[in-house]
Amino acid sequence: MVLVDHDDFSNIEVYETRVIQDVKSLRKFYAEINKTRKPGLPVPIIDFSKETVVLVCLGEQRGKKTARLSKIKETDNEVSIAVEILDEEQKGEITIQPLYFPFYLYKLPLIDKTIAFQKVGK
Repeated sequence: MVLVDHDDFSNIEVYETRVIQDVKSLRKFYAEINKTRKPGLPVPIIDFSKETVVLVCLGEQRGKKTARLSKIKETDNEVSIAVEILDEEQKGEITIQPLYFPFYLYKLPLIDKTIAFQKVGK
């Protein structure tokens, strides 16, 4: 899995994972997160004939978080991916925890299997 894009503000308020398999769906997601941005984030160029995109939106988070994805197991028809949410290291003392709505976009080689997500930790 390769991290393609990440930002701390997605406007998506709840935790969500999604598999994106075409350009139209990817553009629709970027149209959604770019509603309040001028200029908006550029849509990454993905070759959907060879790659699949995995989207992880962490929803509302107090303080900076990061998502780490790892493959748990693979069967003949399913791949299980763990989504671990980790606190980022803060410099200095912070008395107010700002709100973030981070998203992570990963690409992986095209597979003909179902992708299942398991949230680990917080």
